[in-house]
Amino acid sequence: MKYTYLALSIAMTLQLPCAFAAQESSQPTTSSIIEVIEVSSQVINEQGFSPKNTSVDGPFGDNLALADIARAVTPITSDMIEQLNITTLQDVLAVSPNSYSASGFGAPSLPTLRGQLGELYQDGTRRQAGNNGFGVPLSFNAIEQIDVVKGAPPVLFGSSQRNGGFVNLHSKAANTQTAQGKVLLSAGRWDQYRAQVDYSAPIVEGKSGFRVSAEHVDNGSFYDYAGLKSDSLFAALRFLPDDKSSWDINFELYQVEFTDNAGINRPTQALIDDGLYITGQGVQANGSTIAGAGAIVSPTGQVVIPRSTVLTDPENQNEATTYLLHSIYKRELSSQTTLKNISYFQHLQRDEIAQNSFVEIIDGADTAQNRTEVSHQWNSQQSSIFAFDVRFNEVKGYSQFTTEADLPIDLTGPLENRRIPLTAEQQARLVELRPGVYVSPGGQYDINNDGIGDFSLSDTTDSTSWQTGIAIQHDSQWSNSLRTSIGYRLDYYDVTAGDPIAPQGQIAARDNIYETLHSGQASINYKLAEELTSYLAASYNQATSNSMAGGTTLGSDNKISAQNFATDNTLAEIGLKYSPNDSPWYIDGALFNQRRSLRNRDGSNTGIRTQGFETQAFYDAQPFWLSAGYSYIDARYDNSASSQDSSQVADAFDDSRPDIINGTGVGAPNFASFAPSTRRVQGIPEQSLSLNGGWFISEQWQVGVGGIYTKSYPLDYLATVNIRDQYTINLNTSYEISPQTKLRLDVNNVTNQDNWRPVFEGGYFGSTLVFPELPINAKLTFQHSF
Repeated sequence: MKYTYLALSIAMTLQLPCAFAAQESSQPTTSSIIEVIEVSSQVINEQGFSPKNTSVDGPFGDNLALADIARAVTPITSDMIEQLNITTLQDVLAVSPNSYSASGFGAPSLPTLRGQLGELYQDGTRRQAGNNGFGVPLSFNAIEQIDVVKGAPPVLFGSSQRNGGFVNLHSKAANTQTAQGKVLLSAGRWDQYRAQVDYSAPIVEGKSGFRVSAEHVDNGSFYDYAGLKSDSLFAALRFLPDDKSSWDINFELYQVEFTDNAGINRPTQALIDDGLYITGQGVQANGSTIAGAGAIVSPTGQVVIPRSTVLTDPENQNEATTYLLHSIYKRELSSQTTLKNISYFQHLQRDEIAQNSFVEIIDGADTAQNRTEVSHQWNSQQSSIFAFDVRFNEVKGYSQFTTEADLPIDLTGPLENRRIPLTAEQQARLVELRPGVYVSPGGQYDINNDGIGDFSLSDTTDSTSWQTGIAIQHDSQWSNSLRTSIGYRLDYYDVTAGDPIAPQGQIAARDNIYETLHSGQASINYKLAEELTSYLAASYNQATSNSMAGGTTLGSDNKISAQNFATDNTLAEIGLKYSPNDSPWYIDGALFNQRRSLRNRDGSNTGIRTQGFETQAFYDAQPFWLSAGYSYIDARYDNSASSQDSSQVADAFDDSRPDIINGTGVGAPNFASFAPSTRRVQGIPEQSLSLNGGWFISEQWQVGVGGIYTKSYPLDYLATVNIRDQYTINLNTSYEISPQTKLRLDVNNVTNQDNWRPVFEGGYFGSTLVFPELPINAKLTFQHSF
């Protein structure tokens, strides 16, 4: 029956355009006198580098002006993406406050907003993404706008997994009026190359069109044994059957080979400040020098380590293939009622087998979603949006991370130091998936009947999830100055999880759970003046836990934990938006108090409360443009417990060299747990500032500058190591050789700062790993339009 619901929903999407196109309008037309209003104002020559006049579709309705949305939002247009050199989700910090993120093991797949992982949407539907941000890199080949929204997803989008905020990607659309194309070629330091061809043309002028965009990336790397190779093929169709309907369909195929880059281990303060690395391979209690839990290092010295020497291995395998299909159909049913139907399907396969014993294999993950929205204008003051949503997620995947041990490894030694061949005892606690490849089972089993489970669990699963949601949002325009919005959504979950690789002779563990989750939102907009709008917003959201590809795992009791569906999230936000019609300025600011939950591997949840302030300003009028963003955030554990790979970096060392480090001799990793507290969350800068600007020296020649500053912050839970105040300055210049041809040069980190980032969101590896950011580098880009 559940499959029938989804099939009917998608079938409706494919049939609606044909059905409505076949209908003839039955409503009488009336003629009316058109009132002509003559407006006289200052002419502002905008260059497209401000979001001020960009409409926002999806989260809160369609065609909404930025100033009318009662949330902190930053739309990033295609012009801004190009000008600000945004190529990864981490780059949104250049323009959106409170979006500082960890490196995501060198390949971020999720945004970080207000100190917490956020969701990734495309065309209003939630994409598959990584487990805690570690997943498949994102290609922007298919994207023409990025909307960054702070706080949990609204009721129209429904219950999700991450609630710091979200990014909604808007796919490129076909042009039905004129043919246009673009070729882009770029080359950068460390043999980094990219080529893209993008072409759109009408099929039937004014009625239909197509668009094709292909991208190839072949990147070497500053980091040892690292790189990225990818291919993206995007195709889009647009149909305009009549003046009341539109249908957009797009498809992307993406293949990528990339590196899991864990940065540099042993992050002492001396490493952060002076690049000094403590040498010496860790030794286990049994005398083995293979990296393992509880190993202890006797320091043999201290050397300046090259920042390119990171925890990678030339024998590692890491590749993924995914394809996505989106459909958006809109129809004006009457002068008061419109219909929007959105469908999405994604398939993902991924293989990573690392020499440090880490394994993550997604042997097929399929996600399908269909949402129908009906908007009705009751009168000039009252309107509602009704939504019905069905989402299906099926994941079969295998994981093994229980024998990783990073702190004992001496990176300055031979590659064998980094490799962790499994002992016979470790293999006995796992299951052999392929010859020589061992993974955790998806359930726990007591083979010897001693009352204790005999296996090491990670994220292996064979799970299926059905999410069915209904939502309503009602908007009221009480006066020219006062507007309110309220919304509520109910989501029903039917989740099954099982073990896809039970040990020989065991019956595969399996469990099922049914849960109902609620979310609600309310906001008030009040215009203090024609150009100045204030707002107050509040939301409550119940979310689910996350695992690889959005799957669900069994706990050690072979049950799906109800805690996986008990992550309550709240938001209170007050803000101002200044958007004058006769000025090139746009400014906004927001105060927020946000509580969110993090899932722990044992099924429990850690609460984090953040309070802060953020503001952004844009100026765009030839020949100048300017953007600035500032954020302050106080992120603390909300009387909640926390955990870390090791309690502190000193635990990995003995006390034989106090001139180098006062080691505790505890051994590492030691999988430390910390009692409930209100300590500051590690890995998040309290303050950050971004500045960008440009000047058109002539109609052909432009120069630009960008800078990011982050205030010092603790890297680990106990704050034994701190990332100092940091800044990065980037320069760019472009020259139009002709109206169709442009050449651009980007020089990043021009002052060659030795900057650092956390490796992983949530601070779990804060005492173990740190990521060295890139030194000075340059990229030359050639662009030709036709």
